[in-house]
Amino acid sequence: MAVGFFGGEKLKQISLVIVGEDKIREINKKYRGKDAVTDVLSFEELNEIFICLAQAQRQADLLKTSLNFELTRLLVHGIVHLKGYDHERSKKEADEMEGIERKIVKDLKP
Repeated sequence: MAVGFFGGEKLKQISLVIVGEDKIREINKKYRGKDAVTDVLSFEELNEIFICLAQAQRQADLLKTSLNFELTRLLVHGIVHLKGYDHERSKKEADEMEGIERKIVKDLKP
């Protein structure tokens, strides 16, 4: 599935941590200088992804989708970040990243 997008390279191990709003805000402030709740944070050096459950639920409600689907989408987003993509670097990279994420999520659907 996702391996094809990354030249056949596989991630060896990923740590996924589901956290609350206070914890994600603390991590976001400490490592990104942003004192705000966010949905997902990825740390490439550690292959670690943090997802805020409350924010994921808000986004699922807003998008009129299931929490399960939104968590899947956020996990895929985090994995793409772990592979070195960053939507904040440029519009071109943001578009490329979004395309990869959509394809992976689509491929995951039964």
